[in-house]
Amino acid sequence: MKKHTLLLGGILVAFSLLCPPAFSADHFTITRVYDGDTVQAEAPGVVIYIMLVGIDAPEVGNRVMKKGQPYGKEARDFLKKMILHRSVEVVGYGVAPYPHDNIIGVIYLDGENVNLAMVKQGLAETQKTNLPKGLDIRPFIEAENMAREKKKGMWSLGSRYMSPREWRRKHMAGENELEWK
Repeated sequence: MKKHTLLLGGILVAFSLLCPPAFSADHFTITRVYDGDTVQAEAPGVVIYIMLVGIDAPEVGNRVMKKGQPYGKEARDFLKKMILHRSVEVVGYGVAPYPHDNIIGVIYLDGENVNLAMVKQGLAETQKTNLPKGLDIRPFIEAENMAREKKKGMWSLGSRYMSPREWRRKHMAGENELEWK
């Protein structure tokens, strides 16, 4: 009976997060921060993985890509400090494509858009393609322009800056890692 209740609870939460237009779910507690745009959250009987929609943060190192991207650890650490072990509200916009199958969503902490805060700090760039219906990307673009202008975070790298998307492509293709000084 308990397994069925947990399964039903998980299905209901996933369904509520996936219903268009964006639907606000109950509060979750952030239990793990993987990097600057991916977290784990829990509610009673439910564990979900969330990709922060509208942003792309620099990559942190892992077993495959030992050396991370500049500002990858800073982005992860900023997000940890902001939301780890805190109660947040998640507004879901669907599910990320395979192989991730994570919820894509906006996280709010005390009414503040956490995704947008990452862009304002120069710790994530705005995702400009494959945006879900209903997400207003304009505030993200404005925040990125301001962060670039002020050379905040990763934008301080100037011409040495490489988008996370391009960085992943180069590393997945087996090219040599770039030296950042």
